Amino acid sequence: MSQDLLLLLEPAFIDPKHPGERFVCPHGLSIEGLLASDPARAARLDVKRVAFARPRPDVIDALDEAHQGLPALVLGDEHPVPDDALALGDKRFVNDPKRILALLAERHGFPKVH
Repeated sequence: MSQDLLLLLEPAFIDPKHPGERFVCPHGLSIEGLLASDPARAARLDVKRVAFARPRPDVIDALDEAHQGLPALVLGDEHPVPDDALALGDKRFVNDPKRILALLAERHGFPKVH
């Protein structure tokens, strides 16, 4: 059985187009906040933080070259796959940050967003 894989941009990433500056992903901030709110639960997840630069080998391995946008939750088979999940062959994933937050609550017991 495979577990869910959460793919995020690494915090304080560097964009070569903006030398000397560091950035955070606005789409991943709420997910990072949720993970930080319960470190023990977060430690039980498979989370990969990847560099900003493309290509992103870990994302390509998990999905494909055309789907490197983050965040993404690649769904394992430990829980039922939601009807709204996107499909790439036999791989199912979600890349909407709000939906990822909801699925982290449903599938992994994190608090729900109010």
